[in-house]
Amino acid sequence: MKDKVWLITGCSTGFGRELAQLVLKQGYKAGVASRNTDDVKDIVADYPDTAIVLKLDVTKPDEVTSAVKTIKDKFGTIDVLVNNAGIGYFGAIEESEDDEVRRMFEINFWGLAAMTKAVLPIMRAQHSGHILNVASIGGLVGFPAVGFYNATKFAVDGYSESLSKETAHLGIKVTVIAPSGFRTDWAGRSANNSKIVIDDYKQSAGANKDAIRGYSGKQPGDPQKAAEAIVKAVESENPPLRLLLGKAALKGARNKLEQLKNDFDTWEETTTGADFPEGQ
Repeated sequence: MKDKVWLITGCSTGFGRELAQLVLKQGYKAGVASRNTDDVKDIVADYPDTAIVLKLDVTKPDEVTSAVKTIKDKFGTIDVLVNNAGIGYFGAIEESEDDEVRRMFEINFWGLAAMTKAVLPIMRAQHSGHILNVASIGGLVGFPAVGFYNATKFAVDGYSESLSKETAHLGIKVTVIAPSGFRTDWAGRSANNSKIVIDDYKQSAGANKDAIRGYSGKQPGDPQKAAEAIVKAVESENPPLRLLLGKAALKGARNKLEQLKNDFDTWEETTTGADFPEGQ
């Protein structure tokens, strides 16, 4: 039996479900978390000694505290935290409804941060651990129709980079998972549309929203292979800070690097000219 204890949020569907199934099959211990525990009971049915179902809405502080305590009481520690719980939302920025956007931030960012803060004391005490935050290629590259979703994932990326620099000397590793299109429920039932539609955005945000919705269930990404990649990163001695998943993610990230380089090089003189002269 492998000795690491995993805590995985958002296990009812998608990456979380595939990952929970895989780590248990491979002999790890795991806390399998979901807002509705009935959705994940089948995952743990064959693993009474190595799995535990956790009722967890990451936006509820009492459930966060309870989930962490429950798994620690059962298995003695937490070695790997996978912050996978999240939702999507489609709408141009001007179309987006404040209550929907704030709800998404509460789940995608603040819930992730709450889980991380709850687990960090355990990892600090043992001077080891690995925190994996599921973001998106949309945490590196912005797209029309998902501007506020992008904002939540850009926040996760920046938060994770800072966290990695704070915890490296404590033996705690951090990895941001940045997938492109995978056959999960993200573009289906896990993402709401704005009820506001402004015709002026039809050719930008509207077109991309329709394309993403129409692609749901046909994405090239295989969630099972994504789970295997995440386990590989955890088992690596030197896991990446950012793990891209999918060819489209790699292409998008490389295009972004080229765009950044072009802007930096083109505006280098203006950029460096904003400092005081040397010696002053």
